[in-house]
Amino acid sequence: MNAQEFGALPPDGNSDALLSPEGLPLKPIKMTLEEFLESDLEGYEYIKEKLIPVPPTSLEHGDISMNLISLLNSYVRKNQLGRVYMPDTGFRVGEQVLIPDIAFLANARIPDDLSKASPVPPDLAVEIVSPSDTLRRVEEKVFAYLEAQTQLVWVLSPTFKTVTVYRSETEITVLTRNDTLTGENVVEGFSCQVAELFE
Repeated sequence: MNAQEFGALPPDGNSDALLSPEGLPLKPIKMTLEEFLESDLEGYEYIKEKLIPVPPTSLEHGDISMNLISLLNSYVRKNQLGRVYMPDTGFRVGEQVLIPDIAFLANARIPDDLSKASPVPPDLAVEIVSPSDTLRRVEEKVFAYLEAQTQLVWVLSPTFKTVTVYRSETEITVLTRNDTLTGENVVEGFSCQVAELFE
């Protein structure tokens, strides 16, 4: 199955009102989590039994993402800690499939089958706040990661040039441009200045 078979989701992500390429309503798509994981659909998250489109990001978002990916991936590869995944990579997070902006999986948790979305949540998930994001939506994703046993979540705010570090629902730290971001015990030894991410 692919997206062309049922048309595009409307901008609000309401899968109960699917539209064809011509803008005509189509019947809703009913899909289980297992069916979604087995499908070849790309560009969608699976949340509360709905397909939610992941829209293209801004140039600013792309710059910040590449800054962190370059630093993180270089360190992880050099120290053979695991793998860093770019946007568009899906991860099973509880009964959802989410697409973090950046993710890290330790060697021991990398699945054998790399042809599908990861059946396990990332050890580190990174979300970069987009203009279209709401605080509620970002927080829902953060706490979904944590509930699924993701050990560390970083939320980068381009507007305020901050990184909010979530270790649990009660362990939350906000770092500013003058602070150092570390991988703690998840990406051991990794560190960079917060300011570097927003250059």
